[in-house]
Amino acid sequence: MHEMSLTEGVVEILSEEARKQGFSRVKTVWLEIGILSGVEPEAMEFCFDAATRGTLAEGAKLEIIRTPGQGWCLDCGKTVALIERFGACPECGLYHVQMVAGDEMRVKELEVE
Repeated sequence: MHEMSLTEGVVEILSEEARKQGFSRVKTVWLEIGILSGVEPEAMEFCFDAATRGTLAEGAKLEIIRTPGQGWCLDCGKTVALIERFGACPECGLYHVQMVAGDEMRVKELEVE
């Protein structure tokens, strides 16, 4: 399950930001996860409790924000919604779509003390 290593990476980001900004506790983490990222939000939630034990984020709430997939069709020149990687353009039906959003995962916001 790669979500555990991803969650551990999030905890490292939280620790680094705490050193930079001088906070001692994380209360809430808002995490953006694109629908095309291959990351399972439920698995991230499950791993978050384990990965934050004994850290400044222990007991913090994890809020996951799902972001939609978006692509640019090289054939019809339109920005289109994507629901799968390497899918056809919903406008023209061709498969020359470059993904431009929906594969990201990032810490969007923190509530800290």
